Amino acid sequence: MAIEIVKIGRDNVSLLGNVAPDVFDEPIDPARTAAWLDSPGHHMMLAVADGGLVVGMITAMVHRHVDKPTELYVDEVGVDDAWQRQGIGRRLFDAMLAFGKEIGCEESWVGTETDNTAARALYATRPRTEEGAFVMYLYDL
Repeated sequence: MAIEIVKIGRDNVSLLGNVAPDVFDEPIDPARTAAWLDSPGHHMMLAVADGGLVVGMITAMVHRHVDKPTELYVDEVGVDDAWQRQGIGRRLFDAMLAFGKEIGCEESWVGTETDNTAARALYATRPRTEEGAFVMYLYDL
């Protein structure tokens, strides 16, 4: 089955109406989607199978600094369980990195949990520098 990688925008956001169950962590919320689309520097690509079923996604944000190179922060990669191990995550990741370079980002970064072996295997397939330990603090606002 053919998979097409598609960048999401207002013109094709309706693709999010036909998403396989395990692509996103939670149900897609229309208000959050609209706010996301209105936020400059937010980017999403989808892996769309024949028939229009979204089987994978990647989101990223441009992170600008006053003293460092512009970065593309890869926030999430998700592929439906039934579609994993077919190179979809790799295609999404490569497409987003290429897009980041195209829009002027000089670096990209991504983090994942130490026990997320699938994500770590994906990220390890690309030339990179591993930064070592990473501690994340989560605050409810």
